[in-house]
Amino acid sequence: MNSRPQTIQIFLPQGDPSGIRQAEITTRTVRVFEVPRPLLSEFTKMQEASQVGLYFLFGPADEDVPRCYIGQTQNVGTRLTQHATGKDFWERALVAVSLTNSWTSTHVAYLEWLSIQRASSAARYQLENGNTAVNPHTPVPLEWECQEYMETVSMLLATLGYPVHQELQSVPRAMVGKQQKELILRERGCNATAYANASGLVVKQGSRGNAAESPSADPGLIKRRQSLLSQGIIKIDGNNVVFQQDHQFNSPSGAAAAVVGGSINGRTAWKTSDGRTFDALERERLASVAIQGEQYGAAQ
Repeated sequence: MNSRPQTIQIFLPQGDPSGIRQAEITTRTVRVFEVPRPLLSEFTKMQEASQVGLYFLFGPADEDVPRCYIGQTQNVGTRLTQHATGKDFWERALVAVSLTNSWTSTHVAYLEWLSIQRASSAARYQLENGNTAVNPHTPVPLEWECQEYMETVSMLLATLGYPVHQELQSVPRAMVGKQQKELILRERGCNATAYANASGLVVKQGSRGNAAESPSADPGLIKRRQSLLSQGIIKIDGNNVVFQQDHQFNSPSGAAAAVVGGSINGRTAWKTSDGRTFDALERERLASVAIQGEQYGAAQ
């Protein structure tokens, strides 16, 4: 995804920040709607609901790996209404349409295929599509046009809180520096590595933790680990669990708990090779920013 600065406009048709939201990049011709399932009937009254579109259905946010279904249709309002009776898992629909109403069935067929490919590669969501879309025959000029559309769709989805196409990345560019180190957890017989990013902490492939949960483990933690096992993100190897791929956690403590199998303060458990904790690194970065701010103020 292109990392250059962008201006994104978010409009609330009902004046409610928890209701329907529509987002667009001011220089592009793509608009994305976020539609809470209870407000689907309100969305179907909107002009855009009758357009050709690409859509995403997202499952509960409390799942360890949230679910997503990707589809395309000639009439997004009608198709989402069908899904309201045919699919139970989803809570919000994200709908991408053309501001100029110029998308055709060829456009959205290719966008669906491309979107599924990118979502599968990013592995941020469990895809609910029963079968992968087939790459349709698409003229080369239209393919490149759709690549630009997809860049915009991906950016808007991530801005609204659904980074389905975003590969796991390390810390944001502004945080990269000499202080950024690989983080290690070697408590309670574990040997795991991780890195921080804007969404929390990513435990790296090959990290090893405890297969058994502690007697005092929270039921929510046990459920999350079972979810990781069922999805093949971790597997049992004797007394250990082994991460089969990089996996995003929302917090250092959540990541540490999944590794050790019990409650633990991840802000002090994750450390660099020279012994600095996650918490210490964060305080160092904040102190550096404060010093730079003081120097900037003194120069004015």
